Amino acid sequence: MGCPPQSSDAELVTRAVAQALLGFRSEARWLRFARKNLAAMFPYPPQQSGYNKRLRAGLPLFKKAIRLLATDTDFWFDNHWIVDSTPVECGRSRPTVRRSEMVGRAGYGYCASRTRFF
Repeated sequence: MGCPPQSSDAELVTRAVAQALLGFRSEARWLRFARKNLAAMFPYPPQQSGYNKRLRAGLPLFKKAIRLLATDTDFWFDNHWIVDSTPVECGRSRPTVRRSEMVGRAGYGYCASRTRFF
């Protein structure tokens, strides 16, 4: 069964939202930052493995929070949906990107880990 968590579900959601809003993709970096700069807000600093387990176990809670926020916006009743998708490769070089028919319409970026433009 294990020990009961020292932080509440509300604190878990707050931590996850703060992590996303502040742009931390790495849990380890986020937890180091939170321990150093946000100790007053989050008195119990979890270890990375515990934080990860709580995040995964809290998925239904996050889905509920996202749904509640979504229904509170005008987009919920709109015909258009906002989606985030996987990047699609569009060219392997800068000249290819510049002469594409999607110039000015699509957002282009470079992924250094894949050495490709998307």
